[in-house]
Amino acid sequence: MNKDIIEKIKQMDTASISDAMDKLGIPCGLLGIQAVVSGNKICGEAFTVHYVPCGAEKGTVGDFIDDVEPGQVVVIDNAGRTYCTVWGDIMTFTAKTKGIEGTLIDGVCRDVNGIEELGYGIYTKGKYMVTGKERVQVDAVNIPVAISGVQVRPGDLILGDDSGALCIPKERAEEILKIAQHIEEVEQKIIAEVKAGSSLKAAREKLGYHKLQSKPEEE
Repeated sequence: MNKDIIEKIKQMDTASISDAMDKLGIPCGLLGIQAVVSGNKICGEAFTVHYVPCGAEKGTVGDFIDDVEPGQVVVIDNAGRTYCTVWGDIMTFTAKTKGIEGTLIDGVCRDVNGIEELGYGIYTKGKYMVTGKERVQVDAVNIPVAISGVQVRPGDLILGDDSGALCIPKERAEEILKIAQHIEEVEQKIIAEVKAGSSLKAAREKLGYHKLQSKPEEE
């Protein structure tokens, strides 16, 4: 994907992108996924990883990290499991060293102190110290996965900030960015109107606030 588009989307907040995708009718919000450490905003193309419970033969949990490219976001589908982690201090150190943008897990992580010390951006459904080794294993990478019921494909964009995280379909990123930028511009104009003495109701009506997220056929 065009790196300029990725950088411009990173400058947006998740709320504006979510509103833009509502207008297009595209599910995007990854419910329950939150920043482990606040202030670590991430945006990058998804490198997807799928986990399953271990069977009679135990598989590996983290060796895929060697194949992730700088700037990508590791997206782990651990089916929302909270009884064991799939990410810890060794993974964090390796990812930070490689220049990986961040990690998003439908599940939990551990070793939060190390994440804080390295300033690494990681988004999960919680924290729990029990290892995933001999409990879960990787069965596939770079396939479509599900995070909180939303499909994430390899190369889709992941944006995360302190409000949460969402997924942007790669082929519609530029279109979504333009709509989100327009929404932010209108909202700033509304704030300016209120500062100038307008009522919020009047400012919203003047600038068409209530139809910003409406689908074209509803406008």
